[in-house]
Amino acid sequence: MLSAPSFFDLSSFKHRPLFDDCTHVWDALLNLKPYMNDLSFGDIWRNNLIADGVPLTKTLILHENSLTEAADATIEYGDVTKGNLRVYQDGHHLEGASIIMSGAVLMGGALSIGKGVLIESGAMIKSPTVIGDCSEVRQGAYIRGYCLTGSGCVIGHVTEVKHAIFLDHAKAGHFAYVGDSILGNHVNLGAGTKLANLRFTEGQVTVKTPQGPIKTGLRKLGAILGDKVQTGCNSVANPGTILGKESFVLPNATVSSGLHRNNTLIK
Repeated sequence: MLSAPSFFDLSSFKHRPLFDDCTHVWDALLNLKPYMNDLSFGDIWRNNLIADGVPLTKTLILHENSLTEAADATIEYGDVTKGNLRVYQDGHHLEGASIIMSGAVLMGGALSIGKGVLIESGAMIKSPTVIGDCSEVRQGAYIRGYCLTGSGCVIGHVTEVKHAIFLDHAKAGHFAYVGDSILGNHVNLGAGTKLANLRFTEGQVTVKTPQGPIKTGLRKLGAILGDKVQTGCNSVANPGTILGKESFVLPNATVSSGLHRNNTLIK
């Protein structure tokens, strides 16, 4: 009932080992830091094109594990999540090239940016962070570290993400807060959605279930949103919210903590 496969299709998720040996779905958040600390990020970010923690002065192309300036390139800003970002240099299509726009801020060298990714001006990304293929990090996004996305994801305008996992095609497009949370495949957060992660009172977050409360072992736990969950604008999930697959949260609704089964409508 509370295992990861009950909430997510993990068959194609590149980082499926995060969910190995998890008794409860939120245990993947306990695995996140050691998993990311063991990743090899290489030394691509240690060069004179990037100053740690300083806004980029030039737009950069990331292609085949190499960074170059985009001054003479032609860029077609198509739908990134559908693989339609196109980069051409000297008349040649740089297949799989990613773009990091001037004004973005990168902090630390523990960064992994996949193919066909767009990082817009004004985004701040702290290490360690993994951004999957064909994902988009929009203007003003704040990624605070220990964040990992699959492919086709969106971290949107003025969205803050901290210690979180996005499965493939999860989108937090506008003004969202995603703290200590997991977004399943094809989850979509409406503008202004907040996934609160910290109780007012001391102690670990407890998840309410029909069989009784379960201690999570986590001082901070936001929401676990199963595949294809959608939230309306300005909705709020309380700490320890567990939403089953294909559930809907209507605009301005507040979701109580605890387990909500598949196809739940919250209003």
